[in-house]
Amino acid sequence: MPTYDYSCAQCGKTIEVFQSIKAPHLKTCPEDACAKKKWGKGKVKRLLGTGGGIIFKGGGFYETDYRSESYKSGEKQAADAVKKATEKKTESKSKDGKKKSGDTKKPKPSKPKKT
Repeated sequence: MPTYDYSCAQCGKTIEVFQSIKAPHLKTCPEDACAKKKWGKGKVKRLLGTGGGIIFKGGGFYETDYRSESYKSGEKQAADAVKKATEKKTESKSKDGKKKSGDTKKPKPSKPKKT
């Protein structure tokens, strides 16, 4: 149930009232909330509020939460294939990229071409 803000025209006090959405709004300032010593039965006006934020708790609020089993298994197979491919590439680079202990040559810097 939401909390509504009301402003009294007679006493000038702003009050918050916890009401159901279907409940009719207040017409007069409640006696226990009135700022005046003598209750004046002032007219109240419902104020526009920002409202509360909606909080979703639990699972099921993202499109990925309701994926079918066939989709999940296909994604898993694709991820495994990518993982295997990257492992093969790293293995081939490590085999081909080994340097011999006698190779300490530095590459020569290239000279800029004249045009």
